[in-house]
Amino acid sequence: MTDTKNTEVPDVDPNELTRSLTEIAGRSQQLVKDFLARQESGQQLSMDDALHMSKLFQDLYARLMADPVQLVQAQMSFWQDYMSLMQNQTLRMMGVESEPVREPAKGDKRFAHEGWEENPFFDFVKQSYLLTADYLHHTVNNVEGLDEKTQRKIDFYTRQFISATSPSNFLATNPEVLERTVETRGQNLLDGLNKLLEDLERGNGTLKIRQTHPEAFEVGKDLAVTPGKVIYQNELMQLIQYEPATEQVARRPLLFVPPWINKYYILDLRPKNSLVKWLVEQGYTVFVISWCNPDAELAEKQFEDYMKEGPLAALDAVEQAIGERDVNIIGYCLGGTLLASTLAWMAERGEGGVNSATFLTTLLDFDSPGELEVFIDEEQLQSLEKQMNERGYLAGNQMASTMSSLRSNDLIWSFFVNNYLKGEDPFPFDLLFWNQDSTNMPARMHAFYLRNMYLENRLKEPGGITLDGIPIDLGKVDVPSYFVSAKEDHIAPWHACYRGSRLLGGRTRFVLGGSGHIAGVINPPEKQKYGYWLNGRNPKDPDAWFNGAKHHEGSWWLDWVSWLQPKRGGEVPARTPGDGNLKPIEDAPGHYVREPSNG
Repeated sequence: MTDTKNTEVPDVDPNELTRSLTEIAGRSQQLVKDFLARQESGQQLSMDDALHMSKLFQDLYARLMADPVQLVQAQMSFWQDYMSLMQNQTLRMMGVESEPVREPAKGDKRFAHEGWEENPFFDFVKQSYLLTADYLHHTVNNVEGLDEKTQRKIDFYTRQFISATSPSNFLATNPEVLERTVETRGQNLLDGLNKLLEDLERGNGTLKIRQTHPEAFEVGKDLAVTPGKVIYQNELMQLIQYEPATEQVARRPLLFVPPWINKYYILDLRPKNSLVKWLVEQGYTVFVISWCNPDAELAEKQFEDYMKEGPLAALDAVEQAIGERDVNIIGYCLGGTLLASTLAWMAERGEGGVNSATFLTTLLDFDSPGELEVFIDEEQLQSLEKQMNERGYLAGNQMASTMSSLRSNDLIWSFFVNNYLKGEDPFPFDLLFWNQDSTNMPARMHAFYLRNMYLENRLKEPGGITLDGIPIDLGKVDVPSYFVSAKEDHIAPWHACYRGSRLLGGRTRFVLGGSGHIAGVINPPEKQKYGYWLNGRNPKDPDAWFNGAKHHEGSWWLDWVSWLQPKRGGEVPARTPGDGNLKPIEDAPGHYVREPSNG
């Protein structure tokens, strides 16, 4: 602990403290009243999730009791390690150095403060927690008789419990928070309580932990500032055409189909990491779809509506805007899944207009879709469909919470400690601002997507999915394709992305970038980060591909533009939005991207 004798401690005004506590008490009472009112009106949370989890652990308990010998062995091993810890701590109290029984994983920021190691008490608390965590992991991962999917679910929920019970999450067992509390005479806790109430009020009783301040950035002022115009719009999307930055541009334009699960400006954050700005500077005419943020009025919109009013409508609009239908098209994540489906639908109809396709962290084969699979089975899907049908859409904050739970230590508990225990404001980070700018999803569309893709994995089967009356087959998509995945992606695992890339009929180039689902894609060359892997061959097995791949330094963006170079279609004078048959509606980024979530 820091010596506080020489630390300047701010004076605390007792009257101000009393006023603050009175205000907090009043706001707390109002929150309780609002919560009870929602309970009485039937707007309470469903118990389906809790019941589902209870059944999983009942099954686990039954399996454990079926093999008591294995459980006793695990407990004996845990007890021996704990006795070693007790012995080591006793020796340490006597001034004898000893090796730790357990140490945090490299990069575990929860225990970075020196107090966790220098103070014997907190070191003991830390090691006790790590020992218990290892014991729980070992126990649930070595139970025999559970099917693989149930095993993954139990492992996921166990990790959530372990993360939530970390001593770093509690005032009394976090040396950094205690130090801060002494330094500020508890002002940090008062500030944290205020922040907690603000987040509860902002979420209408549901805790919406801020990952960055909601006013840290403004879309159109700090983010999404690449100059352009909205040149077309329908119920589901606006189409943005960007101003040229060069006198000559590629004849074939680029058209982005982003995911509607998030807002498009992940492609156009601040200028220094904007993929859109960078491509405009490479001499491309760039178009981007900006999806609407749907409410209950769009509840009946289906997956095929997103196809027709999304990429198909955009292709028509591009042709009207610049007189060119022959495009190089890019889909990101869910937008890539939609793009592949659209190309297969076009192939069945004998339609052209797409010269090449790029897929960024895109799943086409959902056999092993990562940890999101934990939330997708018949029982949970029926419960979710019921909720969506009642409301007309899946609330954006519900999906955002699910995504954050996949990395709970980084995206939930670190902010819980920073905001509520330390009483500090989160760092203004553009990526996290985008991450908490959530979007809703129409009920029918999202149910179709979850059921046909995640639950039944029908997209990879020829004729498995029918769109607008036409069964589609990904194998008939014969345009050249460029696939980018990310080595640490927990949303679209690269092994699954690789298998999906082999479903298309055209020639495919697969690239594996470093980092995760976002940073692995939004990786400007100037940063010289992560690198990427390439292999001239595409064997069936993903691991065989990786073992034969060569690592390259820098960003995959440079390899991609080299791949696109012969697909530019020659050079033409730069096009300005409004020169063609579509006149500008408003300046980019448009108003669809500013629509708040109703969740």
